Amino acid sequence: MSGMHRDRIRTKKRKKGRLSPRRIIQLLSAALFNGYGIGFRNGKLFTGRSKSFCVPVLNCYSCPGALGACPIGALQTALGGNRHVPFYVLGLMTLFGVVLGRLVCGFLCPFGLVQDLLYKIPVPKVRVPGRIDRAGKTLKYAVLAVAVILLPAFAVTKTGIADPYFCKYICPAGTLEGGLFHMMVNPALRALAGALFYWKVFVLAAIIFASMCISRPFCRYLCPLGAFYSLFNRFCFYRMYLDEAKCIGCKKCEQSCPMGVEVTKNINSPECIRCGKCKSVCPNQAISSGLH
Repeated sequence: MSGMHRDRIRTKKRKKGRLSPRRIIQLLSAALFNGYGIGFRNGKLFTGRSKSFCVPVLNCYSCPGALGACPIGALQTALGGNRHVPFYVLGLMTLFGVVLGRLVCGFLCPFGLVQDLLYKIPVPKVRVPGRIDRAGKTLKYAVLAVAVILLPAFAVTKTGIADPYFCKYICPAGTLEGGLFHMMVNPALRALAGALFYWKVFVLAAIIFASMCISRPFCRYLCPLGAFYSLFNRFCFYRMYLDEAKCIGCKKCEQSCPMGVEVTKNINSPECIRCGKCKSVCPNQAISSGLH
């Protein structure tokens, strides 16, 4: 083995052991959004002023460490309780969408980070057939329309207030960040645990298992916030660019994409989370990204 070849191998190993800039940002954002450490110690939620501000990601309000509100939870609460159009929440979500698009999913979302880490577990990976994958990706828009908007707005209970249906019946982030912790530290809650809690645990377990075999299944198929941000991907300020003059058609970009985007056909697809993997594997540096 030549000295040059050995040096390349050592360089690759060193790079493999380092945290990428994206991973560092993911970890920092998770720590920022859930930085109320005292909450984990005493089991009480943070109630400071920042709790009225919606963070840009799916992050449970009931997490003991949460310093802000979840936009999806806030949207449902406004629709289900006040019966007013939640302009503040929609305005913030639109602002994040117009500026960043689904870069929020790729860089800032704590539950996205959880899925990324689960996918690194060395178990057999599953490639979802194209037709099933494309059909499945439309499901998150139905979740957004029905569970987040229509049911909270119109399916009113006897109290006159609608349930936050997505948070109550689907959201795995809420179960992971808030539900499990509160059950562990509160014996009274454990005694009251019923079919709904076990259903939420089942949903979380299914997504955890799927995340080990499929890259970001929740982001692909179920996340209503990802569905909302995807609407802005084609025209948001942060964009991906493909220099067709440099592209040699090797498709390494598409093979590396965790969201199954056909990069050479539609680089700013609604599914693109701007993770930059396509850019890092391109042998001709034909892919770039940035604000415009």
